[in-house]
Amino acid sequence: MKQGTRKQQIVNIAARLFKERGYSAVTMRDIATSMGIKASSLYNHINSKQDILTNIIIFLAEEFTNGMEDIKVSNINSIEKLNKIIEIHVNITIQNTFEMASLNNDWMHLEERLDYYLKLRDNYEDNFRKIIVEGMENNEIIKGNPEVILFSILSTLRSLYLWIPKKEEQKPEDLAQNLTNVLINGVKA
Repeated sequence: MKQGTRKQQIVNIAARLFKERGYSAVTMRDIATSMGIKASSLYNHINSKQDILTNIIIFLAEEFTNGMEDIKVSNINSIEKLNKIIEIHVNITIQNTFEMASLNNDWMHLEERLDYYLKLRDNYEDNFRKIIVEGMENNEIIKGNPEVILFSILSTLRSLYLWIPKKEEQKPEDLAQNLTNVLINGVKA
């Protein structure tokens, strides 16, 4: 997420705390303490902890959705589309490591925007699945169960936030290429 405003600083610190402790265990007082301010001061910039979580999750879900829309309409083959999806996941995760923990672990705590988030997620997965099926139909991807392929690739991509901080020396483009080599090309010698 972007840096800068006080609201964004609050969101960034909250995201780190949510990753470390889990959304339910973090209070507004914890966020304020981490910022070195009084809890009452937070409310000048943000309405609630729920508002923070919504900002994090909806921002990321829309980033992934916009990226997928660009890929979906692009004039490239299915393998290249899968490569682009991997690149998007790597780039968004590197820029939003703490926030990705909330997206993956805390989405069920969304209140007013849960239905909207689920719609974005379902559409994203449907488009991903369509790319896989299209690749099978065009003999670019081996015939198999599209759900297993989707699960295998997406599970790895969704868990990058756990692994990336331990591999800070990785350049995003190198990581995306290495992931493509394994997830798309396989490990068979």
